[in-house]
Formats: sequence, C-alpha cells, structure tokens
Amino acid sequence: MDPKAVKSDLVLILDYGSQYTHLITRRIRSLSVFSLCISGTSSLSTITGLNPKVVILSGGPHSVHSLDSPSFPSGFIEWVCSNRVFVLGICYGLQLLVQRLGGEVRVGEKQEYGRMEIEVVQNSGIFGGKMVGDRQIVWMSHGDEAAQLPEGFEVVARSQQGSVAAVEDRERRFYGLQYHPEVTHSPEGMDTLRYFLFEICGLNPGWKMEDVLDEEIKVIKGTVGTDDHVICALSGGVDSTVAATLVHKAIGDRLHCVFVDNGLLRYMERERVMETFERDLHLPVTCVDARDQFLSKLKGVVDPEMKRKIIGKEFIDIFDAFAQGLEHKLGKKPAYLVQGTLYPDVIESCPPPGTGRNHSHTIKSHHNVGGLPKDMKLKLIEPLKLLFKDEVRQLGKILNVPEPFLKRHPFPGPGLAVRVLGDVTEGNALDILRQVDEIFIQSIKDAGLYDSIWQAFAVFLPVKSVGVQGDQRTHSHVVALRAVTSQDGMTADWYNFEHKFLDDVARKICNSVRDVNRVVQDITSKPPSTIEWE
Repeated sequence: MDPKAVKSDLVLILDYGSQYTHLITRRIRSLSVFSLCISGTSSLSTITGLNPKVVILSGGPHSVHSLDSPSFPSGFIEWVCSNRVFVLGICYGLQLLVQRLGGEVRVGEKQEYGRMEIEVVQNSGIFGGKMVGDRQIVWMSHGDEAAQLPEGFEVVARSQQGSVAAVEDRERRFYGLQYHPEVTHSPEGMDTLRYFLFEICGLNPGWKMEDVLDEEIKVIKGTVGTDDHVICALSGGVDSTVAATLVHKAIGDRLHCVFVDNGLLRYMERERVMETFERDLHLPVTCVDARDQFLSKLKGVVDPEMKRKIIGKEFIDIFDAFAQGLEHKLGKKPAYLVQGTLYPDVIESCPPPGTGRNHSHTIKSHHNVGGLPKDMKLKLIEPLKLLFKDEVRQLGKILNVPEPFLKRHPFPGPGLAVRVLGDVTEGNALDILRQVDEIFIQSIKDAGLYDSIWQAFAVFLPVKSVGVQGDQRTHSHVVALRAVTSQDGMTADWYNFEHKFLDDVARKICNSVRDVNRVVQDITSKPPSTIEWE
C-alpha cells in the first residue's frame, strides 16, 4: 500500500521511543484518519515525501538535556511553517518543541507520574471545546518540564502542581500536551485528539478498508508482472489467510499457496487447516511435510532469537525449493513470496532513537520481519504490513473470508518453538504441550469465552515439580496457561478467569496429560511482559 495513494489526510507520528507511540497511531486510525509511525530521527526528505497534514512528536524516555537525545531533522521547523503543517508534541515531544524553538526546559521540582488532574486556563485552540476552570484527569509521565515558553506560545492548561500541561502557538500551528491523551488512563484524551484533528486541523476522515482493498489490489497488480507467479506461505491464521485471499483476488491462479508442517504446529492443526482451505476458501494449497528438517536444525537450541532465525531460514529454504518445483512444472520460476506481516510486527522489530540504532526498541525478531535471511531469492509482497490486526479482520470480512478464520486467535510464526522454553526436541515436550493447549482452548470455547479473548495458549516450562498422583509421589512437568485481551497486540491485559473455570481446566490437564502434575497461570500484562514467553 502506498501511503500517498490513501484517500485521507495523513497524520505522521515521529517516534521517540514511548511505549505508547503505537497507541497514538491506532487511536487516530479509529477516527477514520490514516496515520503512520516512523523514526523520530528520519530525514527531512522522508518526512516531506509523505506529505503529512499533521505531524505528532511522540513521547519518549529521553531528556532534551542529553547530548544524544533524539530530535527531528534540521530544516523541519522551517518546512512545517512554510507549508502550514500542524504539529502536536506529546510529553517529550512538547519539551523537544519548546527547547528547539528557543524556550527553556528544566528538571521539574516535582516529577509527575501516573494519574494527575489538570485545569484549563484558556479556552482556545486545543481546549476550544472547554471552559476556563474545567478539570480532567490525565496520565502524566515526565520528570522535566517547560519552564519558559518560546515567543508566540501560550499556556492553555496546568497540572494541579502548577506545571505546564498544555501549550499552543496558534499562529504557527504548534501545539503541545505534557500528558498522554492516547491512553485510557486519560478518559477525555480521545475527545481532545478528536477536537484537535477535526476542529483545529480540519482533517478529512477518509480512511476506509474498502479503499485499502482497492489500493492494495492496484499495488499488487502493478508489482507482479502479467506473466509472474507468486508463492504464498499459509499458516491457517488470520493474517496469511487474508493476505492470500487478497493476492488471489488480484492475480488469480498465478498464486500458489504452500502450507508447511514444520513439526511445531498445534494439535491436529495440519488436518484441520488443510480441510478448511479446500472446503471454505477454495485455494489450491500444497502441504509440505518438513517436520524432520525443522526439528533436526532446532535440536539443542535454547536461545529464543536463535530459534526464530533458524525457523525463518528453513521456511525460506522450503519456499525456494517449492519455487524450483513450480519452475519445472510451469516453465517459469515464481519471483515473489507473500507474507502476512502486520504493522505491529514492523514496529516491534525496529530499534529506538537514542540507543545507537534507529527507531523503537527491538523487543524480538518476528520471523515475518527480522528472521528472514538477507540472501533470500524470492522478493517479498507484504500487503498487510501497514495494518493492525483488527483492520486485517475488517479487510477479511470485505473479502468474504469465513468468520471462523477471522476470529482465530493469533499464532506465532515460529509456532510452538516459542512456547516450549528451551530445547523443543527434548523428551516429549511438544506432545505434552499440544495436549495441554488443546484442553485449554477447547475449555475456553465450551465456556463461550473464545471471542472475548485476544489470545490464549499453554506454555511448556523447563522445570519439574513434586506431586502426588494415584497415592504415589511424582516428579513431573509444569505447564503455564496464558490468556490476554487486546485491541492490536501491542499492549495487553491478562484475562481474569473465574476460579471454577481454572480449577476445572487444571484438573482436566493433570488427569488427562501424562507427565504433568502442576498448572500455573501467567497474570502479567504487556508491558512489562510480551504476550508470548519467547
């Protein structure tokens, strides 16, 4: 998808490392306005080439006083002023704006973290819909504060401690919020963003999935030659299924789908997925049995990143071999590989400003992004890489992808390799995990909870515990259960099951799965944890 072809004004977020930056992107898209997130240290040509109507400077963990603190490029201020582009600084972004425009930022006498009350002191600009004296609760997260504003700026809100909470220079279209309006802890934050984007900036809410579909089909047709053939790696999940359906709509039978059984699939996954592909999606899919190939390469490997890299390489080797087989059959070797990479994959696989790398901290390599070898022979097509998961589901609905597929919980590209902590080939860890996971997921479905949960799964832990089963002492494995709620997978809260449900599931697992005598539940949110354990 070409951002320039989107029928919506663009809000461009310059990312300075805040854990909430992706939420700004997501919140703005929820208002039917297209938004993109790029590195806060991107070149001026990159920024101007996207032609944004609004630029948002994100928060971040840095201080503007640090010598290596990240900043927008030279010439940025002159460009936004001459092109009448609106700029909103959030938290660190406000301080960056104030300092670079000649104001003063100093270490605050009192730091402000968490929920804080602010009061509107001027009902104009960003608080034009409020009255002087109106108060609201917001989420603060800063130690520095704006002490002296640049010429032309005015304070429009202060915190209960008297610190600057919001500023503006309406003439030059500069605005700033010292708090995070994008988080749910700022209850009126979305109203503020909405007012800013539509009443102040006058944006056009033209971001629609129907337009995304049309544009993606144009891009695919323009990229893939009329005689070119394309391979699509199908996993049976939402992302690859929607990607395959989209590409098939664009190029028809020149798409060749392949499903790889890498020995890391869930219980009966191969049989269930292949049946659904043929019965519901009518896609021609070749199943490749590569269990021995993957597991032999993973033997003895315990490092999570190494697992991901190995799996990514093996997948590409299989796709290359599949392409060679098609070349003999068709007389022409496929040139492209389709992957269901999503925007969160891209964001999480990028590095942060101020760390010596580029962008937002590398949490883990996604095999869709960072796990692929540099010498890969196939060129990538990633039609979903600017979309969040819920947007992909919307797109799939338009494409008439069956509802069961669209509602499936996310499943990691490396499969059970990142749910068996340690060596996946050791003992019967994979078989135990498959049985436990099947009991857990089926119990969730039987209880009518499946659609209320973003993702649920079991984890095999590399520890054993003492138990008593059948009046005998046992020394068996421990498994963990994880279930979370989320909108896009970038942040998540753990799902609070009723105690009776957990009791029933734990009993079923210990009574049905040999070699398991203890079940624990993961009750950490993201952050600080990731959703997957590895």
